[in-house]
Amino acid sequence: MSQYFRFDYTAGDFVPFSLSHFVALGIIVLLNVVMVISLKKIHSKSLDKWFANSLALLLILQEISLSVWRITTDQWRAGTSLPLHLCGAAVVLSAVLLVTKKEQIYEIVYFWGFGGALQALMTPDIGPFSYPHYRFFQFFVSHGAIVTATVYATFILGYRPFFRSIVKVFVITNIYMIFIAVFNYLFDGNYLFICHKPETASLIDYLGPWPYYILSLEVVGLISFLIYYSPFAIRDYVVKIRQTKE
Repeated sequence: MSQYFRFDYTAGDFVPFSLSHFVALGIIVLLNVVMVISLKKIHSKSLDKWFANSLALLLILQEISLSVWRITTDQWRAGTSLPLHLCGAAVVLSAVLLVTKKEQIYEIVYFWGFGGALQALMTPDIGPFSYPHYRFFQFFVSHGAIVTATVYATFILGYRPFFRSIVKVFVITNIYMIFIAVFNYLFDGNYLFICHKPETASLIDYLGPWPYYILSLEVVGLISFLIYYSPFAIRDYVVKIRQTKE
């Protein structure tokens, strides 16, 4: 059993779109569908609260487990191991959202977490930690739970982003990036990849050299926000057309 927690795991690299990848994605989709149908059908405030608190606890516990794993494998570093990337921050914010039900937090979670988690789930970057290593499960639980928290807030709580949310979250993201730049300098980190490109291949490789790729990332981020908002914009447009015809 201990081999599935080792840092020097030798069973082979994770293969995108392999059977284990598709099964993990399928389970996440299935759980979200069952969650929405069940909570909408039962209409129980106590059940909703229990589910939200349980999911928040899962988000925090899996993040703690990751830190414990990094400590026990001598991989924990302040500059690399804190939840300060957007998805990591979204884990914490998702838990806060589920407990407090603050719509302002939902806006950030939707654009940081939901969008980022979907991309991460489609193209996981977990290197040699293939199924059934601990990191395989932790990765999909972490990102899957972010998606579920957002789906819960959208379909059960009835929250949604607005166009102004794009501007608000874009400004918050840039303020956060300034904070992270200082933190990276103090602790020799590379959170948000603003100090250098990731070691593994990524979209950033096509965005120019440092520091110009940071500006390119700003543009990519803004376009991504618009794409994530588009389902709501389309729905608003359809509703407006129907109301006009009536």
